[in-house]
Amino acid sequence: MRNILTLCLLILLYSCNQHTDNNIGIEAPLVSDSEIVPQSNHAVFVPSLPDRMTFADVVIPLKDTDVRERLDKELIINTHWHSNTIFYLKRAARWFPLMRKILIEENIPEDFLYLAVIESGLIQATSPSGAKGFWQFVEGTAKDYGLNVNAFVDERMHVEKSTRAACQYLSKAYAKFDSWFLTAAAYNRGSAGIASDQSYQFVDDFFDLYLNQETSRYVFRILAVKLIMESPQDFGYDLPSEALYQPYETRSVPIHETIEDLASWAIDQGTTFKIVKLLNPWLKGRSLPVTRTESYEILLPLNPEQLGIVGGL
Repeated sequence: MRNILTLCLLILLYSCNQHTDNNIGIEAPLVSDSEIVPQSNHAVFVPSLPDRMTFADVVIPLKDTDVRERLDKELIINTHWHSNTIFYLKRAARWFPLMRKILIEENIPEDFLYLAVIESGLIQATSPSGAKGFWQFVEGTAKDYGLNVNAFVDERMHVEKSTRAACQYLSKAYAKFDSWFLTAAAYNRGSAGIASDQSYQFVDDFFDLYLNQETSRYVFRILAVKLIMESPQDFGYDLPSEALYQPYETRSVPIHETIEDLASWAIDQGTTFKIVKLLNPWLKGRSLPVTRTESYEILLPLNPEQLGIVGGL
C-alpha cells in the first residue's frame, strides 16, 4: 500500500512540472555540435626578429641571447604602441625627405633618422629637463653647436638647423668612439658617460657594455623602430599613401631687418600669423629683432591652398 502511494505522488509531481513548464514556454532546445558558435579568436600578433639586421651598415649580433631578447622587448612594445607608431609613419613622410638629405650631406648614416623618431616622435617636443625640438637639445648644447636660443628665437625647433647641429654632434662622437652604436648611445648618455663606462668595464664594444637602464634600452628602441618603419606592413601597419602627411610646399624669405609685428608682416605676405608659426616654430614671439650681424630665413607657403586660409584675406 505504501509503495502504491509513493508511486502516485511521483506521478502527480511529474504532471505538475510538465504543466508549469509548458505554461511559461520553457523547453530545452536540442542543439547539434555543428550549430554551436565558437567564441571569437582574439589572437595577439607577436612580431618576429629577422635573421639578419644592420645598423649603419654594421651587422647586429642577433645570435647573442641578450641582444635578441633586448631587441625583442622593444620590438613588441613599439609594434603594439599603435597610435604612437601610426603617427611615426605619418610624420616621417613629411620630414624624412628633408632630414635624409641633410644626413647624407653631413656623412651621417641614414639610420640615425630613427634616433630623431625615438627622441621626439618628430614633433617639437619639450622634455621635463627642458630639451626641445626634433633632436632634443638642451639649451647649452644647442648653443655649443651654433643654434641661436634667446627671447625671440629658439633654433632647436628649426628642423633644418637642428638636424645639421645633431649631425655635428654625431660626427664628433663617432670620431671619438669609431662606432655608430656607441655614437647613438652617447647621444643619450653623453660622450663622457660612455667613455667612463668603457674605462671602468675594460670593454670597447657597445654590446659588451653594462649601461644604465635608459641608455641600455635606447639603441634597441632605435633598432626596433627602424625595423617597423622600414617594413610597416610586416608589423600590421598598412597606411595608404593618402593617410600620410605630405611635406609642406614652401618658399624662403630672407630677413635682414627687424620685424616689429609678425602678424601684420604675415598679412602683407599674403598669409597669416598662424601659418608663419606653423612653418617656423622657432619663432617664439610676436616680433623678430634682427641685429646688423644677424639674418634669418622665414618659410612661407608656396601654395596657399595646401595650408588654407579659410576666411580669406
